[in-house]
Amino acid sequence: MFKQRARFFLLSAFALSFSSAHAQSPQQLIQQVVDAELASIQNDHSKWVYFQETQKPKLQFKQWVATTQQGNIERILEKDGQRLSEPEQRDRIQNFLHDTKAQKKQISTTDHDYRQIADLLKLLPAAFVWTQTDATATTTSLHFDPAPGFRPPTLEARVFSGMTGDLVVDNQQHRVCSMKGHLLHDVKFGGGLLGRLKQGSSFFLKQEQVGPSLWQLTSIEVQFQGNALFFKSVSLQEDDEYSKFQLGPSGITLEQAAVAVMKQPDLGQEHVSR
Repeated sequence: MFKQRARFFLLSAFALSFSSAHAQSPQQLIQQVVDAELASIQNDHSKWVYFQETQKPKLQFKQWVATTQQGNIERILEKDGQRLSEPEQRDRIQNFLHDTKAQKKQISTTDHDYRQIADLLKLLPAAFVWTQTDATATTTSLHFDPAPGFRPPTLEARVFSGMTGDLVVDNQQHRVCSMKGHLLHDVKFGGGLLGRLKQGSSFFLKQEQVGPSLWQLTSIEVQFQGNALFFKSVSLQEDDEYSKFQLGPSGITLEQAAVAVMKQPDLGQEHVSR
């Protein structure tokens, strides 16, 4: 009898905790998501070796990447359909190792991208009206529409806040599993002189857990129609896939990263991540 009562109370407590966790509003849930993602940007200092495939209208490449505190080492296997020989791969890496200007530029670009991501994340609760569309034991799906009266503080925010779409959240860690959106109408800048992005322009991104409480972006697709002078680090048409994540040592140096990427297999011309 004691075991039955204990089991009953445990099940009751679990049911109460489950119902209270799901009783929160979509707006409260999205704030938890923002907090979790911002905490990851600030506190996750893990270093990785991974494989990247990128397709742009005028540039396609496949490469191994190893991240360090001093920048990323990139071993390009294939560029614009042409295979790079191993000596060519090593030469490119050695050139980067001896180019402090290129290293500083890469770090500056990465820091700028992270700041921009953080700024856009902070807008999520205020820029959109959120509604729950589905829920499972592991994920919750939310739909977002532009919030009436919201005033975007930047040009990037103006594009972002003009979108509608869907977001899937991991229930346990409150991390973004996937997000997709598209522009509801054309967005003009400077009356069109600085650019215009057309209605229907879209994006999709996917994140996956690649280690204990460690998440990484594994896919991003950007399909923007038009032009915008202020987009510098992201192509208006771009398809990126990231896979084969391997956790590296936290204090890895550029030289050690160079050794790490050269140890990875030459994957050939086949499409490896899809």
